[in-house]
Amino acid sequence: QVQLVESGGGSAQAGQSLTLSCAASGFTYSYYCMGWFRQGPGKEREEVARIDSLGRTTYVDSVKGRFTISRDNAKNTLYLQMNSLKAEDTAMYYCAAKPCAMSRFPYWGQGTQVTVSS
Repeated sequence: QVQLVESGGGSAQAGQSLTLSCAASGFTYSYYCMGWFRQGPGKEREEVARIDSLGRTTYVDSVKGRFTISRDNAKNTLYLQMNSLKAEDTAMYYCAAKPCAMSRFPYWGQGTQVTVSS
């Protein structure tokens, strides 16, 4: 079955960096579109970034220039490099996967918490 396991969350000071990882199994990872989502306290879940099977990326405006999504198809792993962290980046971060032809992400990890203090 599809399994997505996030790691790398934690606490950081504003301006610092964190890298999230998502280990994927149970599907042909290289063929899937992958995404990072987050849900902050009292906020709705939002898509942070996504990467398709060809490595093309998109980002929400609030993280452009600070976050980088990448994938290693040999390791079945998705990454989110987060630089210049801000207090408003505090959230639970989720990895998600979908066949690229689908509009929605049906597969989700359990999440990893990122807390940024100013």
